[in-house]
Amino acid sequence: MVPTQETLEQIAQEEKDLILDRFTEEDAWELGCLIVEEARKRGARVAVDIRRPSQILFHATLAGATPDNDEWIRRKSNVVFRFEKASFAVGITLALAETTIEKKSFVSPLDYSPHGGAFPVRVRGCGLVACATVSGLPQEEDHALVTACLRRFREMKG
Repeated sequence: MVPTQETLEQIAQEEKDLILDRFTEEDAWELGCLIVEEARKRGARVAVDIRRPSQILFHATLAGATPDNDEWIRRKSNVVFRFEKASFAVGITLALAETTIEKKSFVSPLDYSPHGGAFPVRVRGCGLVACATVSGLPQEEDHALVTACLRRFREMKG
C-alpha cells in the first residue's frame, strides 16, 4: 500500500459519514455478527472485535485466525481510543510524515499499532463510544471490511 493524502481524505470522509444515532450493547452484537457474516462470505480468516476502552462488547475468531490477531486488535484499538481516528488514518499520517508512532507520540509499538482495521464508532452528540476492529487481512482489507459493514449497519438502523 502506498500512503496518499487522497486515501487519508477518504478515511476522514468515512469517519464523518459513519456516525450513528445510537450504539448499545445489542447494537454491538448486531454489528459484530454482520462483520462475521461478511467475513465468512469472503472466506476471510479474521478475528472481529467491538469494544469500549475498558470493556469488550463482541469478539469472534473465525477459522484460520490466530492468537496474534487478538494482539493486533488490542494494539489497533488502542490507537483509535488514543487518537480518536481510524487506525489506518493514523498509520497513513505517520507514513506521509516519514515517522513512527514511537517517535511522534512517545508510545510503544507493543501497545499501539497504527495499521488499518480499527475504526471509531461514534454517536451523534456523544462522540467516540466504541471501536470496531478486524484483524487477519492486509490492512486495507481489514479497514474496508469494517467500514463496509458499519455502512450497512447504519443503513439498516436508519
